[in-house]
Amino acid sequence: MPVIPLSALDLLLAALLVLAVGLASLRLGLGVERAVLVAGARAAAQLLLVGLVLRTLFAHAALGWVVAVATIMLVAATREVWARQARPLGGAWGLGVGALSMFVSSFAVAVLGLRVMIGEQPWWEPRYAIPLLGMLLGNTMTGVALGLDRVTTAAVEQREVVEQRLALGHTRGEAMAEARRQSLRAGLLPIVNSMAAAGLVSLPGMMTGQILAGSPPVEAVKYQILILFLIAAGTGAGTMVAVEIAARRLFDDRHRLRLDRLASARGRQ
Repeated sequence: MPVIPLSALDLLLAALLVLAVGLASLRLGLGVERAVLVAGARAAAQLLLVGLVLRTLFAHAALGWVVAVATIMLVAATREVWARQARPLGGAWGLGVGALSMFVSSFAVAVLGLRVMIGEQPWWEPRYAIPLLGMLLGNTMTGVALGLDRVTTAAVEQREVVEQRLALGHTRGEAMAEARRQSLRAGLLPIVNSMAAAGLVSLPGMMTGQILAGSPPVEAVKYQILILFLIAAGTGAGTMVAVEIAARRLFDDRHRLRLDRLASARGRQ
């Protein structure tokens, strides 16, 4: 069954719904109308651009081009992780921790999924590699950002408690143990909720897309289960790496709390 094509008018009607949300925000004084409209415009422009890039990439498949696109996606995800934190680590550490954790959570897991589970030849086939990496980056990014934000915020808000524990002879790991646990829990909660609600409350995006494209429902379900499990594994690994590095960076070799290593407070973007 072929996919039913959408016209420009169809997309315009959908855009009007987003405009209605912005107008409602303006009328109610919520102050998010500009953010809603800008985000909608960005989403449309970015997705259209990606569509053109992928059309070209699929027509001229080459490992070098796949790596280039994947690198751009990693850089963008790293920037988003950094931007979503109220008090990120200062200097190169702020972006470096995000880049490393996103690489571990998405690139490594994506390669594992492509080579071992999907088994397409070549394993970097763009039709599989780019969408899979995109789903992993998009979902693990949220968990990593939440975990990092929670651990740095906890260090600031619980400064006195942490320093008292250090004064009593606790190590930096012991002083931040509860903050690390809460940070990891915050990072894992979104994917846990997604897995718990899948099929009963919501039909996940990949499964819905495959069904709309004409794939057998059971086959679409198999792919969705695979994606959810890969996202869960990636989110867990990435969040653990990010939280552990950030928690260590907040202390020096003498186990002193170093909040000066955090950037200045700013609003979340």
